[in-house]
Amino acid sequence: MLRKHHIVFCLAVCCLMACTSPALREAQETVAQADSLWLAGKAYTDSAGLAQAYKTLKHGQYFHADEYAHACYHYGKLLRAKEDPAAAMECFINATHARTRDYHILGRVYSNMGSICHLANEFSLSYDMYSKSSDIFLQNGDTLNYYYALNDMAFELAWQKKKKEAYGMMDIIYKHCKDIYVFAKTIETKAIACKMAEQYDSTLYYTSQSLALGFSSSTILLNRAQAFSLMGMKDSAVHYANILLSVHADIYDQCNALYILTQEDTTQNISEVRVYAADRADTQKLIEHRRSRCAQAVQLLEQDLLRKPDLTWLYAIIATLVIVGASIGVYVRNKRKKNLLLAQKLNYLKQETSAVQVKHDEITERYLANHKHIEEEINSRCSILQTKESIIKTLAWKNYRKMCNIVDKQFYLLASKLRDNYSLNETEVRICILTLLKCGNEQMAELLYKSRTSIGTLKRRVAIKLGTTSGELRSYLIDYVCLN
Repeated sequence: MLRKHHIVFCLAVCCLMACTSPALREAQETVAQADSLWLAGKAYTDSAGLAQAYKTLKHGQYFHADEYAHACYHYGKLLRAKEDPAAAMECFINATHARTRDYHILGRVYSNMGSICHLANEFSLSYDMYSKSSDIFLQNGDTLNYYYALNDMAFELAWQKKKKEAYGMMDIIYKHCKDIYVFAKTIETKAIACKMAEQYDSTLYYTSQSLALGFSSSTILLNRAQAFSLMGMKDSAVHYANILLSVHADIYDQCNALYILTQEDTTQNISEVRVYAADRADTQKLIEHRRSRCAQAVQLLEQDLLRKPDLTWLYAIIATLVIVGASIGVYVRNKRKKNLLLAQKLNYLKQETSAVQVKHDEITERYLANHKHIEEEINSRCSILQTKESIIKTLAWKNYRKMCNIVDKQFYLLASKLRDNYSLNETEVRICILTLLKCGNEQMAELLYKSRTSIGTLKRRVAIKLGTTSGELRSYLIDYVCLN
């Protein structure tokens, strides 16, 4: 479903892009011209231009909903004028689905749909359309058109012989509306309601009231003629039927007027009656043809009303939100798991590091203690060998090999390490041993049979070989030779 929604959306975008900017601007200009003429009380007659604008804006209706609704309304009115109510109804239906917020145009769309339903004698459905029209006009704050719509609803109730309900609807108008034209339309509605209720004298009363106000529409003239006819007042019926035919009237009123003349006018000869009958037959054919086409339009409306709303887009949005929400939830949950795992690893590493640190501290402390103990031991042994005699005797100074063995035993293999690791010769080894014993240069010169001045040079040379200085030589021998 989500993929289908994406495909529909992409197609809509492609269609919108296909409507080149000049074509879109031309369609918008056409609709704007039609609006201007409509506001001036004129009709837009360029059917080709309006059809193209309707087609162009249909592709971009999701982005130009208001303009598309206007195009539907104007093109639908034009198609009605060209006697194509089915195509007009299709335009009006499309306008109701355009998601426009132009409630004024939407109210007029529903009003036209109600008018087509009335011509098909679907008075109940016509009432429903006028009811929607009134609600939309009221929502838009257009009170005048709201009262006109209420009268249209009363008009449909009158045709259904619901006089009481029709009068109740018109009472609402009288309480709040003082417009003379709305009042005139209600008089027409009352005249019809009384005629349908077979109260012909009341019909004559309301038609007289309308004529006195200067409103002599074909509806008033026809109802007055029919009331006279039904009351047996043939001359008056013929009089108003002739007046009706002398003015421009729609074919429905003409047909009814011709019926009165063929049935009630006793002053006519046979040829005149035949002419009236022929004219009436022609108008009846036109009426049946129009009614048939209006019935087709009503079928389109009924199919649309029965059609379940296409909620694919809503389901697609919900599915998208669910998928996105689920994805975010999974991502957050995985992220939390990773963070928890990482926190556990960090805690474990901290514990390991702490344990290692403790062990390191213990080893370091042990090493330092051991180092201190060895250093004290070396210093203690060195303190015993401070004199020349003790060195010669205890260390067997004159026997180099034996001396090295004794030094190794007493000072942690010092002699062997100096020979093996640093490649020192006999004199250099002896210098290191005497330095460890804290012997002065003069004492070293006596034991090594060297001059006092050469001892310093010899010590520097040995220190360089070991990687230290003469001053740090003894510490180096303890730390890096004896203890390693």
